[in-house]
Amino acid sequence: MSWHMPILVMKFGGTSVATLDRIARASKRVAREVANGYDVIVIVSAMAGKTNELVGWVEETSPMYDAREYDAVVSSGENVTAGLMALRLQEMDIPARSWQGWQVPLMTTGVHSAARIVDIPPAKILAKFAEGMRVAVVAGFQGISPDGRITTLGRGGSDTTAVAFAAAFEAERCDIYTDVDGVYTTDPRIEDKARKLDKIAFEEMLELASLGAKVLQTRSVELAMRYKVKLRVLSSFEEYDPEAGTLVCDEEEIVESKAVSGVAYSRDEAKMTLISVADRPGIAAAIFGPLSEAGVNVDMIVQNISEEGRTDMTFSCPVGQVARAEKAMQKAKESGAINYHDLVADTDVAKVSIVGIGMRSQTGIAAKMFDVLAREGINIKVITTSEIKISVLIDRKYMELAVQSLHDAFELEKAG
Repeated sequence: MSWHMPILVMKFGGTSVATLDRIARASKRVAREVANGYDVIVIVSAMAGKTNELVGWVEETSPMYDAREYDAVVSSGENVTAGLMALRLQEMDIPARSWQGWQVPLMTTGVHSAARIVDIPPAKILAKFAEGMRVAVVAGFQGISPDGRITTLGRGGSDTTAVAFAAAFEAERCDIYTDVDGVYTTDPRIEDKARKLDKIAFEEMLELASLGAKVLQTRSVELAMRYKVKLRVLSSFEEYDPEAGTLVCDEEEIVESKAVSGVAYSRDEAKMTLISVADRPGIAAAIFGPLSEAGVNVDMIVQNISEEGRTDMTFSCPVGQVARAEKAMQKAKESGAINYHDLVADTDVAKVSIVGIGMRSQTGIAAKMFDVLAREGINIKVITTSEIKISVLIDRKYMELAVQSLHDAFELEKAG
């Protein structure tokens, strides 16, 4: 691909474009990047609260709605923002044009309300840049299905849209503007000593995002990692600073990493235990197959030691999916696929995790984590580990204490 100017992708979330004033403010940031010599692709969300209002209207009109019409209605919020921002930029004498997903076209699968991006051919937008357009304001969260219908990408889809555009256009960087000023060592609302990270590796961000840190949508980080898209998370409410925010980048770009980069938590977890299951080959598939089909998002899995051919199987899932899990297990039992004595649900647990690429090369991290929790009198119910993370399930009432004491023990308030 060849073009005359480097491309920058900028994404503005719902709070950043919630009012006309905020759209004007976001437009000033875009104008500054145009002045810096970039052609800019802006990805916008719907104005804050708009999507929920549209979803409400659909559900009120048709409780058993047609997913294709749901997408047609719900995607309209982004179209409004894109048009308004293009107009604001034109008022500032910047050649800008709004683009809806189908006009790009952003090609997706045909799964309505949860479509995945298949392809973004850059030719049309590049042709407009060549003709003198400086900013393409693209409606996020939407695309076009193989049969020509409008699709939406599911919650957080605008982050994914932005990263996909950055990959397709080989952008220099993808800036995600949000209501926080970067990625922190943990949630500043729980730990006031939480520190903003200047840089974080893709893998660490992926773990933090999937473990409960709500800064970036998991799918967008996966895409950025696959296509090596430099991501910057920054606040649309802070004054302009070229060094602001957190850069999510390749591990190689981080010179010296601490063993632990961050502490994540997920408050609404449930621990479910199938008591006395036959311990035989294929039993795990017989349990987790039906759970997956029922849409239960299983996370941690622990199988206890087998006695006399029977075992207990414990897994965690979001609290809101407990009833669904119970139903799926009951059905599997009735069909004879599995045989268990009882299913016990503990809906009063939370998951706390430590994450860091430095764990690969440093020993004793797990022992230290368990020691810290033991000293605070916090009992660990389930443990899972990967190369760069350790997660524990504990009583929910100890969650904040666990986050704070781990943050202190690993001295995350200190840089480097």
